Formats: sequence, structure tokens, C-alpha cells
Amino acid sequence: MLFDLARPFAHEFALFNLFRYLTFRSGAACLTALIVSFLLGPMLIRWLKSVQRQGQPIRTDGPERHLIEKKGTPTMGGVLILTALSVSVLLWADLSDRFVWVALLVTLGYGALGFADDYLKVSKRNARGLPGRAKLLGQALIGVIATAWIASLTRGTLGTALALPVFKDVLIPLGPVLFPLFGGLVMMGASNAVNLTDGLDGLAIVPTIIAAGVFALIAYLVGNRIFADYLQLHEVPRVGELAVFCSALIGAGLGFLWFNAPPAAVFMGDTGSLALGGALGTVAVATKHEIVLAIVGGLFVVETISVMVQVFWFKRTGRRVFLMAPLHHHFEKKGWAEPTIVIRFWIISMILALAGLATLKIR
Repeated sequence: MLFDLARPFAHEFALFNLFRYLTFRSGAACLTALIVSFLLGPMLIRWLKSVQRQGQPIRTDGPERHLIEKKGTPTMGGVLILTALSVSVLLWADLSDRFVWVALLVTLGYGALGFADDYLKVSKRNARGLPGRAKLLGQALIGVIATAWIASLTRGTLGTALALPVFKDVLIPLGPVLFPLFGGLVMMGASNAVNLTDGLDGLAIVPTIIAAGVFALIAYLVGNRIFADYLQLHEVPRVGELAVFCSALIGAGLGFLWFNAPPAAVFMGDTGSLALGGALGTVAVATKHEIVLAIVGGLFVVETISVMVQVFWFKRTGRRVFLMAPLHHHFEKKGWAEPTIVIRFWIISMILALAGLATLKIR
């Protein structure tokens, strides 16, 4: 909005000319989302506590200390993330760019599914929430429609093709049918992967912030013809505006972390985790870096695989591979302190982010 308001005065006033620069608006979006989070956070937490007398239902089969330490902590803190993100994006992004609208609507759509799930958990006082099939169907539907929209915004055959990192000239044509299914799977998979990782204070939000930082840079480079040609990346015109979206996501994530730092005053719940994963998946599909997301978000991938392996092996043999899944609970059962697990997982996320960034130069 501010971009559109400032554009007529850009040639006359140097201050308004700043609004034309993507880097300036990205930084401003991050700062705005952070400030909005700080302002709204205390009020939202007080309200959530007033309507959630007993807080988020805690899994009875989880680590015993969770039943004591985390009891009474309100959930649905993802509302804070989505509010700060939306306000910041609407203020600082070029709203004529449809990539921004795709990313924002997918994030809010996944957030709405998560909100329904959290509401059912809180109101019915159990950890089940929305039926799994209904949740997956909603995620798949949103993902497929969003991917088809993204394909229509991307020129030529690139719109429905899969680009491979490292191999500069390789494009795998998936076509107008398979690509929306593939993109929908990426968004749905990323959404559920972040959701599974969200089990300890600060565990999911920092890797999300790190991944958003990586994809802010990727969006900026892929959307700029000069940088894209220099790095031999597949240029996607106008996708650079997603750098503003990712920067706003970083600011909103940092603001939420302020209140989610141990001991957490609020949990993001499925409202936040499903939305954050969907946001990352959407940006990855739009920038043609879906496989790089699997590298940068490798922690989410490992957490998801640990659950799949646990379920598969238990059904076949009646025995468990891990003491408990997802993987972070396995280390809790082994006696690791929660801050130790969280910080080490953050370090792993940083290493994976650097590996993902390296693919931009290795050609």
C-alpha cells in the first residue's frame, strides 16, 4: 500500500524514492512485523489465557514433564504471527504483484485450517482436533489451486517445470496436470513438517526464520535478471517481491519468539505451524527452488521421516525405532534438556541453510 501511495512522489522527493527499492521495503517489512508483534503480543496472550482456562491440551503419552511444565500455556499464538505478517505485507509489498497475494492467501488459508484444529482441541479438551483426512484434503486443495495460479504467472514452459539445483540447464517438464499436484504436495508436506517439528519452546520458529531468510535472498536473486543471469538461475520476473513477504515473515517470527522463548508464554499451535510451512512451500514453488527447500528445511524433513519410520516399523513389528517420535522427543526421553535439544537443532538448521545457499553458486 505504501509503495503505491509513494510512487507518484518518487521523482520529486528523495524520501519517497526509497519506497521503490525492494531492499528498503524488505527491511521495513521485517521491522514493521516485529513492532506489530511486540504491540499486540501481550494483549493477545492475555485474551487467549482468558478464553483458554486450561491452556493447550498436552499429550498424555508425551514426556512426563510436559504435563507439569507446559500445562496451562495458551495456544493459537499463530494468530499473532499471521496478524503481524499480514499487516506488514499489506503495508510494504507491491500489491499489484500477484505472487505476493498467492503467498499471503495460502498462508492465511493454512492458518485457518490450523485455527479450526486448535479450536476443536481447546473446546473439546483433547489433542485430536480436526480429523486428519479433512485437514489433508483442505491443505491439498489450497496447494493445488495455488500452484496452478503460480504456473499461470510464470512465463513459458518454466511455469510447469521442475528446476534442479546445481544442474543449471536441467528442467523437468511436469506439465499443467502434474505440476499443480507436485506443488500442492510441496506446500502440504512443508506445512505438516513444520507442524510435526513444533513440539518444544522455540524449536520450530527459529528454523522457520532461518529458512525465510534464505528464501528472501533467493526470491530477490531469481526475480532480478542481472543476478539470475550471473548465477545462472532460472529468472522468474516479479517474484522478487516475495522478498518483502519473507522479510515480514522473519519479523513476525522474531516477534513471536520473544513470547515463545522458554518458558513459553504462548504456543503457536497449528494456527501458526501449518501456516508457516505453507508459506515456505509457496515461496519455494514460486521461485522454482522446491528441492532447495528440502535442503534448507532439512530439519523439518528429518522430523517428519522419524514419524513415518516410527509408525511404519511399529505397525510391522510392534517395536519402536525411537523412544518417541518426532525425533526431538526421542532425545527428551534420553535425558537431554529441552534447551540443549532446541539450540542444537537451531545449529543444524543454520548449517543446512548454508548448504542450501551453496546450491546457488555451484553450477
